[in-house]
Amino acid sequence: MYRKTIKELKDRAVKLGAKESKVIEVKTVKTAAWVRYKCQFGCPIFAGCLTCPPYSPAPDETQKILNSFQKAILIHCQKGSSRFREIAKIVLEIEKEAFLAGYYKALGMGAGPCRLCAECNLTGECLHREQARPSMEACGIDVFCTARNNGYTIDTLDSTTCRADYFGIVLIE
Repeated sequence: MYRKTIKELKDRAVKLGAKESKVIEVKTVKTAAWVRYKCQFGCPIFAGCLTCPPYSPAPDETQKILNSFQKAILIHCQKGSSRFREIAKIVLEIEKEAFLAGYYKALGMGAGPCRLCAECNLTGECLHREQARPSMEACGIDVFCTARNNGYTIDTLDSTTCRADYFGIVLIE
């Protein structure tokens, strides 16, 4: 018996600061090999932390993990770059609360690079393994397709000052 419903956990994400969250079917989450190339050939900190490629799970491995779940909570935050940190905290808290509520398989992924350390310990173990989570895109998830599959209107940015959408996910069963 679960101590909280998935809907209660979804609502909790909004109370923690998300703009919106939805319970989704995991089959709507799409992986694609090209997503990691966008990290490698587009992100200035590629290979700069242990939660990013090439250290994060590859798309085929991520798909195997997704195949172990039917439901997830898709978490939406909006606005500036501080949302990377905010969504990471929300995802981690929902994952923790889900686990404590009896969803022992709960597993979260945030957005963007990890910001827990000023400099990542690339030559050793993660110093914050209990808090660090890879982003959806670092694991090969096509965030645009996944968001659109679940009713969100999301498009590429046309400037660095316009509203940005950030998504995280907690796989839950």
